[in-house]
Amino acid sequence: MFRRFTFSLLVATLFIALASVALAAEEGAPAAGGDSNVKAVIALAAGFGIAIAAFGGALGQSRAIAAGLEGIARNPSAQNKIFIPMIVGLALIESLVIYALVIAFVLVGKL
Repeated sequence: MFRRFTFSLLVATLFIALASVALAAEEGAPAAGGDSNVKAVIALAAGFGIAIAAFGGALGQSRAIAAGLEGIARNPSAQNKIFIPMIVGLALIESLVIYALVIAFVLVGKL
């Protein structure tokens, strides 16, 4: 199961990387000269940045939820003590992913 997920994630990352290169290559290929390389690198950085952030956020959230639910399953009376910190942790993880998305938008805005 984990190998299939990892393989799917790697294929998706490869497609995102290729799409970033293809989108960057259309705009500045013939006339811009050296500037097209900078734009391509910015597009790659934005694509890889959001891909890595999404992967890390999803992995962190899944681990947090699994640990929280396992704790609740072992001790149902501690649900209130586990649930709220788990939600706060998920929100913090999600805020990091949103922060990476904002940085990717800023980078794409420089194109």
